[in-house]
Amino acid sequence: MAGNMKVLNALDSAKTQWYHFTAIIITGMGFFTDAYDLFCISLVTKLLGRIYYHVDGSSKPGSLPPNVSAAINGVAFCGTIAGQLFFGWIGDKIGRKKVYGITLMIMSICSIASGLSFGRDPKTVMATLCFFRFWLGFGFGGDYPLSATIMSEYANKKTRGAFIAAVFAMQGFGILGGGIFAIIISAVFQACFKAPAYQVDPLGSTVPQATADMENVMQVDIGTDQKEPAVKSGNEFVFLIDRIGRFTIQLIGFTMMTVFMFALAIPYHHWTLPGHHIGFVVLYSLTFFFANFGPNATTFVVPAEIFPARLRSTCHGISAACGKLGAMVGAFGFLYLAQPQDKTKADAGYPAGIGVRNSLIVLGVVNLLGLFFTFLVPESKGKSLEEMSRENEDSTEEGAEVENHSSDNRTVPV
Repeated sequence: MAGNMKVLNALDSAKTQWYHFTAIIITGMGFFTDAYDLFCISLVTKLLGRIYYHVDGSSKPGSLPPNVSAAINGVAFCGTIAGQLFFGWIGDKIGRKKVYGITLMIMSICSIASGLSFGRDPKTVMATLCFFRFWLGFGFGGDYPLSATIMSEYANKKTRGAFIAAVFAMQGFGILGGGIFAIIISAVFQACFKAPAYQVDPLGSTVPQATADMENVMQVDIGTDQKEPAVKSGNEFVFLIDRIGRFTIQLIGFTMMTVFMFALAIPYHHWTLPGHHIGFVVLYSLTFFFANFGPNATTFVVPAEIFPARLRSTCHGISAACGKLGAMVGAFGFLYLAQPQDKTKADAGYPAGIGVRNSLIVLGVVNLLGLFFTFLVPESKGKSLEEMSRENEDSTEEGAEVENHSSDNRTVPV
């Protein structure tokens, strides 16, 4: 036991070396891939609607039915939740490295298979795509607990938070990469297949249609694009986490999110007036800046630090699965909830909801609850993993035995 503790103490006090950066690159690229494949689908569904659900003679481009769109977007999240629970558990049983390799293989195979989805008609193509995206999400799910756990066990206690946060920050770059690639593809198609000008084809862009499109400008899709400010806030988080601590960052995040949500919700009518849209966009962007700077990042870091080694991957998987379940409720539940109370003004295929203003109030209350629960989060800044999980306490023979077993489960660089 004493020998194991010496090894762990050496890791905690080790200077930053090349194997630290190797671990960041490997686990970070896994997270980059996760974000790219999970969040680029919101852009891909627009293209799928135009390809498979176009109606000949219609003046509008084709679009996916709401239930099909929800299935394509949601099935990957379902697979992610299952993968987080399964691979988190199996990572504690047979080792992080072996299981992490399995998840990367699943991600690679299913990413290619998703792009090669096949079928005789649109329904079978969508069914095939949903099948492969479920297993793609299943592989992604394993990447969440294993990336954080591997990085936490490789790092020293002084820079552990920054290293884990650096892995998490790659999520923002993955989302950015998906958007950039979609822009490039759109630009290529626009250059190759130019749409006729209004003077040439007036029916393709009528004034009534333009008016109808503008009616939906303020119908914000709550939660569907919440990761866009993640690149900037993720970088800030990397530099500050080991300076001001996890608890303080999460507290700041929830506090500012609550303030901005209520600032949007209470005077909502004011923001809908002409000339005030920019203020709405600024406050809305700041809300998600602090979401990614605060709880979205700390809930990835903290679970990798506070649990004992024998349960670290499992518990991180449970924590991540709960977060992903909340993301599903936010992304899809509020998509219906934010519809206007007047059913005639709701988007096609959606029932009447409670409106954007009331939805923002609900989100503000949820953020306030998160603020209160933050006071239950322990501060792990500058502490070793053994200190946080109390595995270095050997006051009893039973405790010493558990410590010895737990220490053997920790990832050690070779």
